[in-house]
Amino acid sequence: MHFDYSAKVKSLQRSLLEFMDEVVYPNEKTYEEQLQQADSRWTVPPVMEDMKLQAKQAGLWNLFLPDREYGAGLTNLEYAPLCEIMGRSLIAPEVFNCSAPDTGNMEVLVRYGTREQKDQWLLPLLEGSIRSCFSMTEPDVASSDATNIEATIKREGDEYVVTGRKWWSSGAGDPRCKVAIVMGKTDPDAPRHEQQSMILVPLDAPGVRVRRMLPVFGYDHAPHGHAEIEYDHVRLPADSILWEAGKGFAIAQGRLGPGRIHHCMRLIGAAERALEQLCKRVRKRTAFGKTLAQQGAVQDWIAGSRIEIEQARLLTL
Repeated sequence: MHFDYSAKVKSLQRSLLEFMDEVVYPNEKTYEEQLQQADSRWTVPPVMEDMKLQAKQAGLWNLFLPDREYGAGLTNLEYAPLCEIMGRSLIAPEVFNCSAPDTGNMEVLVRYGTREQKDQWLLPLLEGSIRSCFSMTEPDVASSDATNIEATIKREGDEYVVTGRKWWSSGAGDPRCKVAIVMGKTDPDAPRHEQQSMILVPLDAPGVRVRRMLPVFGYDHAPHGHAEIEYDHVRLPADSILWEAGKGFAIAQGRLGPGRIHHCMRLIGAAERALEQLCKRVRKRTAFGKTLAQQGAVQDWIAGSRIEIEQARLLTL
């Protein structure tokens, strides 16, 4: 199989690489310093908004979205090498408005949202003026199978009432996070994959409470974070439902399909940068009378890493 990139993609690659060199890499340290110096770690470093504005002006914005009306109109395959470049820095995806979970949530709104839902939530997300989170996983069930979820979305007249406890709602710690897409059961008696629905829940709605932010291997991932959220009889207009009742599992599959591949793309970029750092290091470090770069075992490790990255990239493509 051949994965040749089009002229359009190659042009975007060049622009992205140049932008990373001139804007993103030089500001990584600034971003971290501003985060550490802020009164709260759940505050957005000002340099992020500066970089976002520059990316928007450079036309490097919403590249992930295949829909031509709202995004760059690239296929997932065309987006792959661009997403890989963004993955070389932890802060880069947000700079280009291509970071999870907003990417998946925007795709959901494009595919399944009503005109009113798009006007209220999609357009601000596309602009990068707000952020969002995705509430599916629950603490008491094996949520890797979404049919296990127990949160409820009950219809009462012209409203839906959302009740449940979610965790690992990534992005909820960000002060710009304004809306959650929540998955719950609307009909426990329906066929297994038609019991669930998704609904748009403003985070300032009565009954929504962020209980705590959850660390991952000791990291809080501020100001993004991963939250445990309680939805306590949250009342919402019936038109807050996405697509229609019973379509939640289908939406989840459509949302997570591209999203999981995006993670693969980004991680390949992170691996490439790590290997580059390794190759620089082994030229500088001397042991037993010669540089590490001259040691046979180290050469073998580097060759193995090169092969593994190429394998991962080809599998992803």
